[in-house]
Amino acid sequence: MIIPIKPVTNFENPGDGRSLSEIPQQVADHYLRSGSLNLSALPPLSLYIHFPWCVRKCPYCDFNSHEVKTSFDEDLYLSALRADLEAALPLVWGRKIYTIFIGGGTPSLMSAAGLDRMLSDVRTLLPIDGNAEITMEANPGTFETEKFRSFHASGINRLSIGIQSFNSQHLQALGRIHDGDEASRAIDIAQKYFDNINLDLMFALPGQTLEEAKRDVDTAIQFAPQHLSLYHLTLEPNTYFAKYPPVIPDDDLSAEMQDEIQARMLQAQYGNYEVSAYAKRGREARHNLNYWNFGDYLGIGAGAHSKLSFPHRIVRQARYKQPKTYMEESLRGAAVQESTEIPRNEIGFEFMLNALRLNQGFEVNLFNDRTGLLLSSLEKPLIIAEKKGLIERDHKIIRPTILGRRFLNDLQQLFLESE
Repeated sequence: MIIPIKPVTNFENPGDGRSLSEIPQQVADHYLRSGSLNLSALPPLSLYIHFPWCVRKCPYCDFNSHEVKTSFDEDLYLSALRADLEAALPLVWGRKIYTIFIGGGTPSLMSAAGLDRMLSDVRTLLPIDGNAEITMEANPGTFETEKFRSFHASGINRLSIGIQSFNSQHLQALGRIHDGDEASRAIDIAQKYFDNINLDLMFALPGQTLEEAKRDVDTAIQFAPQHLSLYHLTLEPNTYFAKYPPVIPDDDLSAEMQDEIQARMLQAQYGNYEVSAYAKRGREARHNLNYWNFGDYLGIGAGAHSKLSFPHRIVRQARYKQPKTYMEESLRGAAVQESTEIPRNEIGFEFMLNALRLNQGFEVNLFNDRTGLLLSSLEKPLIIAEKKGLIERDHKIIRPTILGRRFLNDLQQLFLESE
């Protein structure tokens, strides 16, 4: 059953002042009879803000990013973001924001005054947790000392820097606008103002050798960042690399790179808590953990996506992708291009798609808390996964095994097939 986007308003929005237990009994009974969900509480809520512009579109990038030809209208975009957020407030009214992530594109292209205005608008409209993690992505080619001092003063407390490599030749092949020296300089500047930094690195790059991959990781470790994200280069559809594929390391070499990277990271006391994420103890990315634990997120900005839970349904939204169209639609109160309810029979798979990325797995009770479903609905694929040695479980925890992490796509596929 597809429930309309705006049913009875007194229980649609949790911000009406009542707890979920105070929803009229006849309404709850209707949803239970119709096979809808029954969430006893709403999950934590994060905010994602998308900045769609960059200096140059990288040939491997499939994100919603657009090259700045001459300039972009920062004031108009910030006004559109505020209008987008104002229109979304009824869906999240009264819910606190625990993490904020500003991604792109290249958000560090924003002016210091622009970022300050944006965060001020967010604080005006939403209740932000006092210990909220507020992350901003940054490109080493856009680092200016004074600007990043101002970003920190505005409230950014975590920086994610897209290094990708310290090898200038590989950076050129990836279409990056910075070289190896600028990568190192960017980290030096960041560490003057931020004590929580993530570095993005990629491996299995065009022409990359095992020694070069190890050197990149060793260089990153020497800077002692709190977090490292290490991604295997993939040739995504609808990218320049997909149309004109470069010669990249074969499966055997890339697997050897991955093993060496993991060994070096563990030796440096970084915990591999998610497929591509490594962190010092207590410095895991809280924003990403909320995603992987099937938490809620409100996404604003061009092309941003949301996942929002209500007592009896879970909704996904997508904003208009093209910046010009997004700004026009947002300013007239219609930034959302598509809003759909997740079908009940797909929710279990979506939960597993995220939660099985975590090396420590998830608590059994979390499945019911976040989906409103009983874990027994997935018993068949769980039994198959256990027999194949892809997961291990007890009455408290379900986690992927080493084999399950290595063949994660196959493990996740079991739950898709069960739907």
